Amino acid sequence: MRVLQSFVILTSLLLGGALQAASCPASLDFAMRPLAGSEPVRLCDEHRGQVLLVVNTASKCGFTPQYEGLEDLDAELRDRDFHVIGFPSGDFLNQEYEDEEQIAEFCRSNYGIQFPMYEKVHASRRHAQPGTLYHHLGNAAGQFPRWNFHKYLIGRDGEVLASFGTRVRPDDPDLRAAIEAALQ
Repeated sequence: MRVLQSFVILTSLLLGGALQAASCPASLDFAMRPLAGSEPVRLCDEHRGQVLLVVNTASKCGFTPQYEGLEDLDAELRDRDFHVIGFPSGDFLNQEYEDEEQIAEFCRSNYGIQFPMYEKVHASRRHAQPGTLYHHLGNAAGQFPRWNFHKYLIGRDGEVLASFGTRVRPDDPDLRAAIEAALQ
């Protein structure tokens, strides 16, 4: 009888883990390292059920001051299960530092960034390989970043809801309205 009980418990644990993994939305089913970190985390484990604004960032770009508005947006809406998450990329004129420690220091010291930042990635259609986050986002939205600070809005269910180009600032009324609608 004990063997049967152990089997039932073990099966439940294994199936529970498989169901949890299977319920991870495709947009979050990626293991990514936190910026300058050593161990990847599953985006699903970190951000499931949240509304996300995913942004490809660069430290040496004319749009880099958007960091300030992105941090403000994240701080304002954080308690409503909203997060900005940043992914540094050097795809556009190599406007990002090579060293992730340098990127992290730049973000902290110049803009006080507290929102989650992850490893440096390829975001452009030309460089984002199949099976990567930005390849998925670009295909799901029907639009790949054409420059730094492109934004993808992801709903609580993990679906890509909208794509906003570089020139759309964090305080843009259309962006804010889309975020508010997703938070409802």
